[in-house]
Amino acid sequence: MFSPSMESARDTGGVAGTVLIPMRFVWPYGGRSVYLSGSFTRWSELLPMSPVEGCPTVFQVIYSLTPGYHQYKFFVDGEWRHDDRQPYVPGEYGIVNTVLLATDPNFMPVVTPDITSGSNMDVDNEAFRRVQVRLTDGSLTEILPRISDADVQISRQRIAAFLSMHTAYELLPESGKVVALDVDLPVKQAFHILHEQGIHMAPLWDFCKGQFVGVLSALDFILILRELGNHGSNLTEEELETHTISAWKEGKSYLNRQTNGTAFPRRFVNAGPYDNLKDIALKILQNEVSTVPIIHSSSEDGSFPQLLHLASLSGILKCICRYFRHCTNTLPILQLPISAIPVGTWVPKIGESNRRPLAMLRPSASLASALNLLVQAQVSSIPIVDDSDSLLDIYCRSDITALAKDRAYTHINLDEMTVHQALQLGQDSYQPYELRSQRCQMCLRSDSLHKVMERLANPGIRRLVIVEAGSKRVEGIVSLTDIFKFFLG
Repeated sequence: MFSPSMESARDTGGVAGTVLIPMRFVWPYGGRSVYLSGSFTRWSELLPMSPVEGCPTVFQVIYSLTPGYHQYKFFVDGEWRHDDRQPYVPGEYGIVNTVLLATDPNFMPVVTPDITSGSNMDVDNEAFRRVQVRLTDGSLTEILPRISDADVQISRQRIAAFLSMHTAYELLPESGKVVALDVDLPVKQAFHILHEQGIHMAPLWDFCKGQFVGVLSALDFILILRELGNHGSNLTEEELETHTISAWKEGKSYLNRQTNGTAFPRRFVNAGPYDNLKDIALKILQNEVSTVPIIHSSSEDGSFPQLLHLASLSGILKCICRYFRHCTNTLPILQLPISAIPVGTWVPKIGESNRRPLAMLRPSASLASALNLLVQAQVSSIPIVDDSDSLLDIYCRSDITALAKDRAYTHINLDEMTVHQALQLGQDSYQPYELRSQRCQMCLRSDSLHKVMERLANPGIRRLVIVEAGSKRVEGIVSLTDIFKFFLG
């Protein structure tokens, strides 16, 4: 449906009664398929137009209208258009042609002063919301709105400008705590701490160096469990009891050199409180990390650093939403449905071979297959679906810390434990910072980008699973990373 203001125009100036006046609508500019829609069909039906005999580029349709003021547009080859040689008015929702019919047969329509002239038949993409219209054969077709490339660039530039003018200080909460781990802490104890604190990563402090040197994340625990399950591994469960974080990091660097030929360990990514939000967001995207520690030192040599905060895309997005909440009209792209913009990962349609497939698993899949998929596909979560691809749950990297409870990782077989069993194990765990109801957040393909951003800005929500209304069949997934890659490129 179009906006209420547009629909209400159907009755403006209308004359009561049952008089119907046949009106001939003409589109003389060619096309493969041409339809008519307007306030007289409540903008919910497309009327097919037929080519005039002997004039294949001229399309027409006759439709009876009640006396009064009407608005209409043409839908030509999948694009909304207006005819600038017929009366038209610009408005909040684009340009529409108009017709004013009176009961007096001598009445001639009058062009109002608001009507402007144009030079060609522009495509009217920028002002229309998503609409579902009904063809005369009864079938429904979805028409996705589009906006110009210029409006997309304007939206991106305004967001980039906002992020460049604001610093990490704006992310700091009035009160809170940040957990850091000593590199000499045993790995087993470290993951117990992550589980008990309900966090999925923590910065690492090296007492000898007097500085922060890296992070320990849920991905490290996944790699350790896979290494334990590898029969050729040098790491045993007994060694895990005393294996320190620093020893694991050294072993991980060795594995990277053996597997990828990487000669140098990954550098520690961090930022200062005066760094702007755009630079911090780009650090997160370019280094493929979930958070960036904000570290401040009052000394020039960087000694005695203070860990102030863990900056995330969620916090940055919250700043964007708060700033633009009451002026969304300055960002034209925010009102578009997410299905109309290149954001997120979508289930490929039949015949599409150029799209990256969306990773999904059944509840009966082994935990080993889930962990392998998280690592190999480089994703942070996997939708768990039934045989009809309807969403049941979601398995995330951070769920692996649930295996720290009661040292479950010491007596399970990753190939024998199912994803469903692993999720059940985590259901009973105490997660103070992530409510169970937040695990499986969903949205619809028709939801606006603004609505999706508002949802993702909430703490603990890092992605939304796009589902079909009613059936909950998975259609895609959109994450914080997707949103920022779209805005910052």
